[in-house]
Amino acid sequence: MKLVDSLIASLFELQINLLHARLRLEANTDDEALHDLRIALQRLRSLLAPLRRVADLPPLYTAAAALGALTAPVRDLEVLAAELESNGYTELASRRRALLAERYAAILDSRELERLQAFLDIWPGELRDAQRAGELRRLDSLIERRLHKQLTRLLQALATPGYDRHRLRLLVKRVRYAGEAYPQLIGLPKRSLGELKTTQSALGDWHDHFQWCLRIDQESDLQPLRTLWQTRMDDALVQAEKQLQRLARHLRKQARRDKHPDAG
Repeated sequence: MKLVDSLIASLFELQINLLHARLRLEANTDDEALHDLRIALQRLRSLLAPLRRVADLPPLYTAAAALGALTAPVRDLEVLAAELESNGYTELASRRRALLAERYAAILDSRELERLQAFLDIWPGELRDAQRAGELRRLDSLIERRLHKQLTRLLQALATPGYDRHRLRLLVKRVRYAGEAYPQLIGLPKRSLGELKTTQSALGDWHDHFQWCLRIDQESDLQPLRTLWQTRMDDALVQAEKQLQRLARHLRKQARRDKHPDAG
């Protein structure tokens, strides 16, 4: 079964990416190790999401989600420190960078990381066992249905005035990574994936500034940045709204083209 072979190959590739990022984080070789670890986690979760009821998958998916939750605030701290430094607030940045070594060590020693690595070691074999037992005969159609449900939810959200932008950001992110994980099943062309990536970036810029503005109430030393961040947040939202409109037009046009392939 070609799909199962592809899944196992992708799992091995992501396992290697996670290991490489973990070793870089352990050796403190660069500032992007945690970011790359989280990207590998996101791609792993996108690969696993349509399979959550297949071949005893839930423990692996849950382990990936748990490590994602553990690492998220540490990555947020990295990004905040870089933002402070770029705006000339080196002392504020240094205070936060001083916390990172301990946070990295906690990730590396965590039960979440250990569990994920253990499940990744055994799950390809379990997938092969399920294949031999005939449990995966309709796997491609199952995944395809779930992927298209995600795409439909995104199209509906884009067409809904006032739809929560935080939830919409997550929908865009999920569809983008699903399209990259299963290009042969979801059928999104490269241009569509590019539009999703651009939209995710625009919404991410707004979301970052939104979160930083919220932090000011808990971290009073950030108060001098309130006006700057508020202004940039408002500007980022304007740009994100423009990109959302562009994405909506593109996906509607693509949907019509898929429905009537001979029309253009």
